[in-house]
Amino acid sequence: MSVHKAEVVVTHAVGLHARPSVALTKLAKKLGAPVEVAATPDGPWISAASIVKVMALKVPQDATLYLRGEGEGAQAAIAELVDLVERDFDLEGGEDVVDH
Repeated sequence: MSVHKAEVVVTHAVGLHARPSVALTKLAKKLGAPVEVAATPDGPWISAASIVKVMALKVPQDATLYLRGEGEGAQAAIAELVDLVERDFDLEGGEDVVDH
């Protein structure tokens, strides 16, 4: 089985902190495919579905977030997570405009 990888720049003003982390982990859980994220290309790699671990990465604004996964659905899940980050986590003015 091949490993799918991607990287994306976190442009949100606070980086990958509270609300952005919640948005990322919510989507990762919904997608169901095991995806891991890291703050460096060499890891450490952690589950994208773990809010505590994702927040602990402390990825700042303008830093690169690395994603990887393997198995059924991993490539599509990674693409959706990258898209979410590129959409600034669907947050506007500090508010979550998707789930109210």
